Amino acid sequence: MSMKLVILGLLLERNMHPYEIMIVMKERSMDRITKMQMGSLYYAVDKLAKEAHIEAVEVIRSSDRPDKTIYRITAKGKTLFEQLILQQIKKNEPVYHPLYMALAMSRHVDQDKVERLLAERIRETEHQVNLAYQVYEEHIAIVPRSALHLMYGRYEHSLVELKWLKRLYEDVAARRLSEVGSPLDLS
Repeated sequence: MSMKLVILGLLLERNMHPYEIMIVMKERSMDRITKMQMGSLYYAVDKLAKEAHIEAVEVIRSSDRPDKTIYRITAKGKTLFEQLILQQIKKNEPVYHPLYMALAMSRHVDQDKVERLLAERIRETEHQVNLAYQVYEEHIAIVPRSALHLMYGRYEHSLVELKWLKRLYEDVAARRLSEVGSPLDLS
């Protein structure tokens, strides 16, 4: 569903070829905020076209490349887009972070290994924080505020993750994961 939502939303901005849609998605770091397989883009475009949610408006032919079909969203596609948006806004699913269960049990494994992996993860997350802010700043003048909220939200989520990982790292480095009865240092 995410792929259909993105395709329809980007086609609301302008008519595009699927490859161009993929480029815009990457420019806006959409591949970092949701699980989207780029390989499924063309499949989703074909399906949306067969269901008359989008339609071809032009085919650009070239002797040295495959034909490029430019698509636009239809009235039926706009209706589907609105339904998809409202469904997503209404959804309130719990967050299942892949690290949660490992954290709960990590006190039972070599703490030196956990410490090293957390240090590496912190460095990666710091990079994600910087990248998310950079993406936000680069797009201020070129995307609508709705997209800026998404980009800045990604930045804020990365900051919270970084703070959480650093707090966890301090406990691992102090070998406190097995302690019972003491609150976390939340300052």
